[in-house]
Amino acid sequence: MPRTVKKLSPLKVAESLLRDTALEYPHTEEAHPWGETAIKVKGKTFLFMRLEPTELSFSVKLPTTGNQALALPFAKPTEYGMGKHGWVTVRVAKVTKALEAQFIEWLDESFRAVAPKKVLEAYDAAE
Repeated sequence: MPRTVKKLSPLKVAESLLRDTALEYPHTEEAHPWGETAIKVKGKTFLFMRLEPTELSFSVKLPTTGNQALALPFAKPTEYGMGKHGWVTVRVAKVTKALEAQFIEWLDESFRAVAPKKVLEAYDAAE
């Protein structure tokens, strides 16, 4: 009897892409506070993420493109006062390849906003 391969949902694929990409940055680690996934660089979080059956939500720090992100219908300032410091929360029920690419750009901006200067200098020099 052939084995069946379970196809991952597009939301799970997007969540895995964000997680895997975030962990490729130097000095990163994963934590799980409050039932979420948090990816940190040198102890400072640059990605909060949660996957529900019908929704992927994540928060990133966007000091440069935050206003453009907030113009989108699925983005809002992050709660708990974090929005006033440039944090944006994205909640999507469907993901396209174009959105995945945008998410990765936001992830990079967030990493660069949070990472210590020495980490960024070493990372950019290695690129």
